[in-house]
Amino acid sequence: MVDTSTVTALVAAAGEGDAGAWKALVERYAPLVGSVIVRHRLYGADAEDVAQTVWLRLVEHLRDLREPRALPMWLITISRNECVRVLKAGKRLRPVDPTLDGETLHVGEAAEPDQALLDGERHQRLLAAFAELSDRHRELLLLLTADPPIPYTEISRRLGVPVGSIGPTRARALRRLRECLEHANGERSGRGGIATLG
Repeated sequence: MVDTSTVTALVAAAGEGDAGAWKALVERYAPLVGSVIVRHRLYGADAEDVAQTVWLRLVEHLRDLREPRALPMWLITISRNECVRVLKAGKRLRPVDPTLDGETLHVGEAAEPDQALLDGERHQRLLAAFAELSDRHRELLLLLTADPPIPYTEISRRLGVPVGSIGPTRARALRRLRECLEHANGERSGRGGIATLG
């Protein structure tokens, strides 16, 4: 059985053809890829095309990955590139009504695109860090942030842990999440991790 708590173990097993490890990788990082796609306002068939292309690129380059912890930033970069490609292709094909003035075409765009971009990048870094947590920590944090809130007794039942251990486990999960974020922010400032994969 593959140790699904570490990205390194998953990448190694998936690179050797382990279907379970590949499925775990996709499940772990699909929200990250999806968040990039949504930030580019792609939906439906376009969104599915981008996601499929991203996973195809990962299959092609998985064995080339020298630093598995760089995988989240690599996925973000490939997802952005594919979104831009689809958007450019759509622009070339999109019909334009010449009776509309230029301003009407931009209705709904964010008033402060710089802030929206920063918020999107922060959200993607958080998702990347969240994906690096162990299965147990991810599941606990998801249950604790559910809306409507889930009682501790129900969380205890679902996870098979005593109610008294939920708080300390949450603290460890959040501490690990902060560490992953700090690591991702350090990689981002140094830009050392993205070029390590194909």
